[in-house]
Amino acid sequence: MSGMDLYCAVDVRGGRCVRLRQGDYGAETVYDDDPVARATAMAEAGAGWIHVVDLDGARTGRPENAAVVAAIAAAVDVPVQAGGGVRTAEAAEAWFAAGVERVVLGTAALHNPGLVRRLARSHRIAVGLDARAGEVAVEGWLEGSDRSVLDVARSFAADGVDAFVVTEISRDGTLDGPDVEGLAAVLDEASADIDVIASGGVGQLDDLRTLAGLEGRGGRRLSGVIVGTALYERRFTVAEATAALAPAREGG
Repeated sequence: MSGMDLYCAVDVRGGRCVRLRQGDYGAETVYDDDPVARATAMAEAGAGWIHVVDLDGARTGRPENAAVVAAIAAAVDVPVQAGGGVRTAEAAEAWFAAGVERVVLGTAALHNPGLVRRLARSHRIAVGLDARAGEVAVEGWLEGSDRSVLDVARSFAADGVDAFVVTEISRDGTLDGPDVEGLAAVLDEASADIDVIASGGVGQLDDLRTLAGLEGRGGRRLSGVIVGTALYERRFTVAEATAALAPAREGG
C-alpha cells in the first residue's frame, strides 16, 4: 500500500462551496462563491485528490451541480473523486466522461448494488459508507437503512470496488476528531484490495497523525483522509496536512 493521500473536500450547494455540520442542510456555512477556484488552489497547494460532493444532488437523487463538477475536473491537475446524487449508470458515465477519476455511490450502493458491480467492472467506483452510530444512512444522510457499515462493507468484498469512503455523520464538520474505532473496524473487515478512506471530524494535525498511524488487522492502513472544514477554518494548511501524513506515505 502506498500510504495516505490528502483528499481536500469541495462540497457544492447552489453552485457555491459550502460545508454542512453533521449533514444538516440547515447548518450550512458558505466559504466560497467559486468552487473551481477553491479546488484549483487546493490542488496547487499539494492536495493528492479533490473530493467533490454535489449536496443538492445527494438530496434529489440526480446530479444538480454537474457543470461545477466537470469544471473542477477540467481545471485541476490532480485526480477528482466525486459523489452526490449518482443513482444511474448514465449519471456516473457522464462524470467519468467529464474527467472524474473515481465516482462515489452511497444511496445507490444500498438500493441498487448491481449498478455498483456493473460500473466497477470498467471504472473506479467508491462505495460511500456514511453512518450514524454504525448504521448506514442514505438519501443525502436523511434516512437510515437498517444496515451496518460492516455489513455493507462485507457485501462488496468481491465486486471490484476501488474504495470505501467511511464517514461518521455525527462528527462530520464538527472538528471534534475522527471515529478511530469505527475506522479500525472497517480496516479489519474490508477486503485487502479495497482502499479505505476516512472522512469526518478532522480538526487538528494530531488527528491526521493518529489516522496515519492507525493499523487494522495484518498491519492494514488507511489509504487516505478527506478534510474540509479544518482547511476552510484555517486550522492548518494543505502543506501542513500533507506533511503530517508523510510518515505513513514513506512507510507504506
